[in-house]
Amino acid sequence: MVLENPLVPFAIGVITVVALLVWLKLPAFVGLIIAAMAIGIATPEIAFAEVPVEIAQSFGDVMVAIGIPILMAAIIGKTLMDSGAADRIVRAFLSLTGEDRSEYALFGSSFVLSIPVFFDNVFYLLAPLGRSMKARTGVKFSLYVSVLAAGALATHMLVPPTPGPLAMAAELNVDLGLAIVVGAVVALPAALLGGVVYGRFLHSREDFPLREAMGSSPEDLQEKTERPTSELPGLFESSLPIAIPVVLIASNTIGDVLADAGAIAEGGPVVALTSFLGNANFALTAAAMLSAYTFFRMEMAGDRDRFGDELTEAIKSGGNIIAITAAGGTFGAMLAAAGVGEYIAGGLQELGFGLLFAGWLIAAVIRVAQGSGTVAILTGAAIMAPLAGGYGANPVYLMMAIGFGGMIAPWYNDSGFWIISEVAGITQMETFKTYSAVATVMSVSGLLTVFVLQLLVPLA
Repeated sequence: MVLENPLVPFAIGVITVVALLVWLKLPAFVGLIIAAMAIGIATPEIAFAEVPVEIAQSFGDVMVAIGIPILMAAIIGKTLMDSGAADRIVRAFLSLTGEDRSEYALFGSSFVLSIPVFFDNVFYLLAPLGRSMKARTGVKFSLYVSVLAAGALATHMLVPPTPGPLAMAAELNVDLGLAIVVGAVVALPAALLGGVVYGRFLHSREDFPLREAMGSSPEDLQEKTERPTSELPGLFESSLPIAIPVVLIASNTIGDVLADAGAIAEGGPVVALTSFLGNANFALTAAAMLSAYTFFRMEMAGDRDRFGDELTEAIKSGGNIIAITAAGGTFGAMLAAAGVGEYIAGGLQELGFGLLFAGWLIAAVIRVAQGSGTVAILTGAAIMAPLAGGYGANPVYLMMAIGFGGMIAPWYNDSGFWIISEVAGITQMETFKTYSAVATVMSVSGLLTVFVLQLLVPLA
C-alpha cells in the first residue's frame, strides 16, 4: 500500500511545513505543530486516535530537555546585554584581535567551548557577544552568526567527549584518544571554511540588521557601546556567567570519562556531584543568577520591583523560543516515528557505495529527513559498524565521514535551526543563509578532507 511507504508522510510533512511557513507565513510554532499532525495522520505506525497524544508527548519530551536551560539563557542574554557585561567582554576580545579580525574571537570561543558543552548551550552563551559586537562595530553580523554556528557545530559533531562522537567511537571501536585528535584536526579546517571563508563571502553580499531578541533592543545595545569602560562591570565579573556553566558542564563530562575509565567509582559521590553541578538545568540557573546580580548592581539602583519586571520580560521572550524549538523537535520526532530514517538508510545501504561515502550519505539523508544530527550520526555508525572491520584504513576516518554527514542542511525539523533564529534575532531566510549553508559547506568539505587524509595517513 502506498501509505505504508515512509516517504509519503515525509513528503506530506515537507509540503505542509513549507506551505504554512513560507507561503501562508503562519507563526513558526503553529505551522510546525500542524505539519507534525499531518505527518502523524499519514503514518500507519501511529494510530489515528493517538496522533494528538503522540504530538503532545513529543512536544513535552523536547520541553523537558530544553525548557529550563532556554528560560535561564533568556535571563543570561538580557542581563548580560543590559548590564553592559557583554560589551565589556567584547571590548576585551577586540583589544586582542582588533575589529578587522573580531570574528576569530567568536570562532575560537565557540570551537573550544562546544567540546564539553552542547551546541545549543554554547550558542545561548555566545550569541549575546555576537550581538554586542555588531552593535559596537556596526557590521559583520552575518559573519558573526556564521562563525558561532561553525565553531560550535564542528566540535559538537566530531570531537569526543561530546556525547554523539563519544557514542560513535564506541560503536565503531575507535580509540578515544585518536578520535579526539583526528576529530579536532578535521573539524578545524571545515569550520574555518564554513564559518570564516563562507561567512565573509556572505557578509560581502549581505549583512543582517540587529533586531530585538532575548529581551534586548538594538537601541539598548548601542547605548552600552557608547559608555566608557569605567562605567561597565569588570571583565572577571562579566565573564563569570559564561565561564561558570562551561566549567560545571565540563566537570560532568570529565566525571563520566573518568568513571568509564575506572579512575573513579561510577556510582560514587564524585560522579553524583559532577552530575548535579554539570546538569544544564543547574549550570545555566547558576549562570543566570550571577548575570542577574550584575544587572541588578549596575542598572537597578536597588529597585527590586523593576528588577523583577525586567526578568519577567526576559522569561516571556524565552517562552516563545521554547515553543518554537519544541515544535521543531516535534516535527522531527514525527518523521522519526514514521520510520523515514530507517527506510532511507536501508535503501542506501543496499546500493553498495564505498564505505566512507556510504557512511556520510546515510547520516546526511537521515539528518535531512528527521532533523537530529546526533540521531543521524548514531544511526549511521550503527549501520556501518558491521562493515568497519573490512575497511582498509583506520575506522576513525569512517567515524569522521559519518560525523560530517550528520551536519548537512539543517532546516525546519532541526530544533537548533529555531534556537539560532530566535536567539540571534534573525529571520528564517537569514538562518538558512548562515546556519544551514555553513553546515552544508562544512559537511561537503569535511568529507573531502577525510578522503585526502585517509589516503595520506591511513593509520591502519
